[in-house]
Amino acid sequence: MKLTTFESGGRQSYGTVEGAEVIDTGAVLGARFPDLKALVASGDIASAIASADLSSAPRHKLDEIVLKPVIPNAEKIFCIGLNYEMHRKETGRSETTYPTVFTRFAASQIGHGEAMLVPRVSHMLDYEGELALIIGKGGRYIDEADALSHVAGYACYNEGSIRDWQRHTHQFAPGKNFPFTGGFGPWMVTADEIPDPTKLELTTRLNGEVMQHATTDMMIFSIPTQISYCSQFSELVPGDVIVTGTPGGVGFKRDPQVFMKPGDVTEVEISKIGTLSNPIEAENKAS
Repeated sequence: MKLTTFESGGRQSYGTVEGAEVIDTGAVLGARFPDLKALVASGDIASAIASADLSSAPRHKLDEIVLKPVIPNAEKIFCIGLNYEMHRKETGRSETTYPTVFTRFAASQIGHGEAMLVPRVSHMLDYEGELALIIGKGGRYIDEADALSHVAGYACYNEGSIRDWQRHTHQFAPGKNFPFTGGFGPWMVTADEIPDPTKLELTTRLNGEVMQHATTDMMIFSIPTQISYCSQFSELVPGDVIVTGTPGGVGFKRDPQVFMKPGDVTEVEISKIGTLSNPIEAENKAS
């Protein structure tokens, strides 16, 4: 099942994606589950939707609505850095015993089709295609063996990074939290359709040219390890997001360096999920 958050006629809702349409599930279930995060927290998305009579729910064509970040109001977004060996090597970083974790603010995100902005204070906006997971069942000290049962679904993510600001100090947060830089979408595919997330293929394209390509079994720290590790220092709750790391091929480590500029289009495609696409605009043009 594919689920997304969208805006139509000034109203934000969530729905089930069927082909080129979205069934406005929120129009029917909104009293019980006001947003997609609440539906995820129900613990049984399929049963909740099956209990609703969606025959009269509005249907919207995908190209006539604005897709928003899958979970626009996530309580926590944990990003895993340097989690593919090729990327670790291209950055010159040492091997580590534990995952590198930093946080991204929900307000920095955009949905599929929305513009990613080059900020006024930098031209070094870089792409990072990644697999994101959405927590469905919360917990603390989650065992790795049980970790995948805590996942509600998976989505594409473009962890747009302002490289000079990221490297001002050893702390990544400033370069990872500029407004309109975190692409998240176009929808989440429920975990029952992806029983083994190590079998996915990830491709990042810039203006149609392949910049990154990897399979998710190439991660240094597995998805269960990431979930277990994050749950030890912070209780995970439904709707939390873990962005699982980017492969090698990022722009700032190319020769010559490649940064996204106004007029570009970036795509993150993950098998069994879909393609997240965002145009690039200048902040002063869009604001």
